[in-house]
Amino acid sequence: MRIAIIADIHGNLLALEAVLDDIASRGVDLTVNLGDCVSGPLWPAETASRLMALDLPTVRGNHDRWVVEAEGEALYFSDKLAREQLDAAQRVWLAALPMQRDISCGGLAVRLFHATPTDDNTYLMEDARDGRLVQSDAATVTARLGDLGGAGLALCGHSHLPRLLVIDGVTVVNPGSVGQPAYSDPTPPDAHVSEVGSPHARYAVVTVREGSLASVDFVAVAYDWEAAAARAEGYGRADWVRGLRTGFAK
Repeated sequence: MRIAIIADIHGNLLALEAVLDDIASRGVDLTVNLGDCVSGPLWPAETASRLMALDLPTVRGNHDRWVVEAEGEALYFSDKLAREQLDAAQRVWLAALPMQRDISCGGLAVRLFHATPTDDNTYLMEDARDGRLVQSDAATVTARLGDLGGAGLALCGHSHLPRLLVIDGVTVVNPGSVGQPAYSDPTPPDAHVSEVGSPHARYAVVTVREGSLASVDFVAVAYDWEAAAARAEGYGRADWVRGLRTGFAK
């Protein structure tokens, strides 16, 4: 059985469509979505509509939650934009997304979540250090994972960095970001950037045979990122423009 893993679309409909087309060419059995679906100065409502029609197994990201719940200064520009453009049904769909979800893939138990199983806004496999995200040590990742209820595969997003770790017999996969290859988080005291260094849309495919993980493939897909950058530019978001065009935050 083969599962495609998408995450961190952030309203980038063009990147999502390119990834979905690529997935369709690979004989995938199931696609799962790890959240942060619509928040971004791009196409939030159109992305929500597409995802609702697909009805993929999906979990909530931190920005999904903020679009629905945050108020005042806690509501970032991209979250506010998404809230304004989503219709009532789309906001209800977003609010109903679960924080985590368990599925079975070819006899292998899999847990889906956005950041960690218990916190949608804490990095699982990274720590902010000297302004960048670096890989966490095994003990830290184990503590953040907690009890996975016997799952042998854990799928997460949030950092936008494609990553594969094996910790105490559990394989942990972050597919990278479909729609935002770089960002800057100015939140003190650990302000940092995340950047993959290219503008491609990212996702991953896992293959399970007889209850065991056989392979993990990380995929980078070209799409019309100039059109996406132009859309962000129209909203005055120079930070997004640079990230979408280059995959670098600075």
